[in-house]
Amino acid sequence: MVFLRAALIFILSAAAHGAERLSPPAGFMQPPEHRAAKAVNCPAAPAPFTGVLDFQSKYAGSDSARATLNPEADATFRQQTKPITDMERFVSRQVTAWAQSGNPSNVTCVVNALAGWASAGALTGDAKNHTGRSMRKWALATFSSAWLQLQDSPQHPLRAYPAEQANIERWLSTLGDLTISEWHDLPRSKVNNHSYWAAWAIMATAVVTQRRDLFTDALDIYRTAMQQIDQDGFLPNELRRRQRAFSYHNYAIQPLVMIALFARANGVDPEAGNHDALRRLGDQVIDGFTDAQPFAQKTGVTQDMSFLQHPTNLAWLEGWCQLYSCDDALRQRIVHLRPLQNTRLGGDLSHLLATTARQE
Repeated sequence: MVFLRAALIFILSAAAHGAERLSPPAGFMQPPEHRAAKAVNCPAAPAPFTGVLDFQSKYAGSDSARATLNPEADATFRQQTKPITDMERFVSRQVTAWAQSGNPSNVTCVVNALAGWASAGALTGDAKNHTGRSMRKWALATFSSAWLQLQDSPQHPLRAYPAEQANIERWLSTLGDLTISEWHDLPRSKVNNHSYWAAWAIMATAVVTQRRDLFTDALDIYRTAMQQIDQDGFLPNELRRRQRAFSYHNYAIQPLVMIALFARANGVDPEAGNHDALRRLGDQVIDGFTDAQPFAQKTGVTQDMSFLQHPTNLAWLEGWCQLYSCDDALRQRIVHLRPLQNTRLGGDLSHLLATTARQE
């Protein structure tokens, strides 16, 4: 039934394509930079993952805080999910390379790869556990946010691939329905960073497929997130992660910033929720970069700050400075880290968002 619903909605959406078109933020519609083109390396794409989405959690054996990494379980998780994460990197790298050079060979490479996964019905199998559902929505976030950059470019690089484009977008629509069925309407006590990432995947897919129903569903989850942010800018469900509470606040805000940018691009005020709760959350996280003591006081334990060693975890700041004014100290932090890239947020966010960042 999910597949039939997706096909019918896709057809109806295509018929209404010209009415109130959903748009990504302007940065996703940029032409490529046309830097000096390198020879295109298009390796063989990972084989489509068509199996059951049943994966080991990297926190297996941890207590209810789910904050103690199990190295053996983590190794198993990485091995089991390698075909999916390899495909995410493959797609993101090819789209980023195209954005830098404008080389049509990169487009051919990513179109053929995604068309192969679409034709095989990859990632549409049963999700047997939370980790399986998580992998589906993370992959969808990567594929849809990358595809948008080709779909909405003024160069129209997909014109040469009408059949493949239709096939890929039908498949993304199906994955969107599966993601909605797994992450929408959860009890509020269960809504946390995973739901926010699902909402971001759904939002990007809504714009790809021009599906207003998905757009509305993504906003529903976003608004729930805004209501979860307390007056001090904390997320109670992320504070449960004890020593990783600060890390998970940083992780939770990443998709919320992207949803806010896409909402604003389509006439929805992202600051309206719970008295601009997103700003409170962002300010608390940003202040934590220099002083994480408030998180330690809330949880009663010293915070694990290791996530700050990986710039991909700070790529959302490019979007933050587009939503809100950033002071000189934060702008300098970002400049020294560029280019900031995050595969699941769209790839090179410095390219996509930095040119339109707000200034004080």
